[in-house]
Amino acid sequence: MKLASLADGRDGKLVVVSRDLKQAAAVPKIAGTLQQAMDDWDEKASRLNEVYELLNRGEWPDAFGLEPEQCGAPLPRAFQWLDGSAYVNHVELVRKARGAEMPENFWTDPLMYQGVSDNLLGPCDDVHVASEDWGIDFEAEVVVLTDDVPMGVSPEQAASHIKLLTLVNDVSLRNLIPAELGKGFGFLQSKPASAFAPVVVTPDELGDAWQDNKVHLPLRVELNNELFGQPNCGVDMTFDFARLISHAAMTRHLGAGTLLGSGTISNTDRSSGSCCLAEQRMLEIIEAGEAQTPFLRFGDHVRIEMLDAKGKSVFGAIDQRICQYEADA
Repeated sequence: MKLASLADGRDGKLVVVSRDLKQAAAVPKIAGTLQQAMDDWDEKASRLNEVYELLNRGEWPDAFGLEPEQCGAPLPRAFQWLDGSAYVNHVELVRKARGAEMPENFWTDPLMYQGVSDNLLGPCDDVHVASEDWGIDFEAEVVVLTDDVPMGVSPEQAASHIKLLTLVNDVSLRNLIPAELGKGFGFLQSKPASAFAPVVVTPDELGDAWQDNKVHLPLRVELNNELFGQPNCGVDMTFDFARLISHAAMTRHLGAGTLLGSGTISNTDRSSGSCCLAEQRMLEIIEAGEAQTPFLRFGDHVRIEMLDAKGKSVFGAIDQRICQYEADA
């Protein structure tokens, strides 16, 4: 099943989306928003899936054409957005470039932070940043959405709480990160609003590409209409999504609609490129002693998309520009 939220009000308007992403159906009698559907997922999902089947057969009477520009983030404001760092080779690379050893427990204990979730960006929304000097970067990731997760859940139990998946551009301001981490209190200013793909899908939509709580497909990133990277999300993922959920829920319950990201997709085989500028810059530092790839500039165009084995878009694309933010007078 595929779902999206039209950009309508603060919480969007839930629609069921056809498998080819071309048609949609509003379902106000089932749930007005995705959050309402997540709050009662076991009951709502079966009813939404009935609409989905009719829509794919061309039998839903009020279907309408869907364009990405109509969509906001699937959850325009979410109760919780957590982002892990499941590709530990990426963390190791970044630390190596600055001459820092990586603690051994990074391979066994996931990194995770809690990000801004009250105003999430849609797939075609511009990314507004006040200064290029802050080191603007994209981070292409996979995200899962959960139902209610009890505190202390094991990884084996956590797998059943993965209800939907999508993509995210977890925007980072790299030049602000060192000072924030140096305070020993985590990210804040260096992590502005993230942007999400237009469509969320149930795991079964991925077919054989969903195995071991991982997505075994490449994630394609284009910068200014040129391929930047397409590493495989199922390769070198040290912590699968069930492990990440269990980590997050160790001391707290996770409410329905919790968004949990994988962290930047990264493969040890660098031939497929990278999913963020920082990784490319680190490789250049290691090889040549200095970074040559610049961070994003105003006017740059970023596109993030996942294609299935038949070349069809799974979630639709994040397709956005970097723009200068100017506060109202």
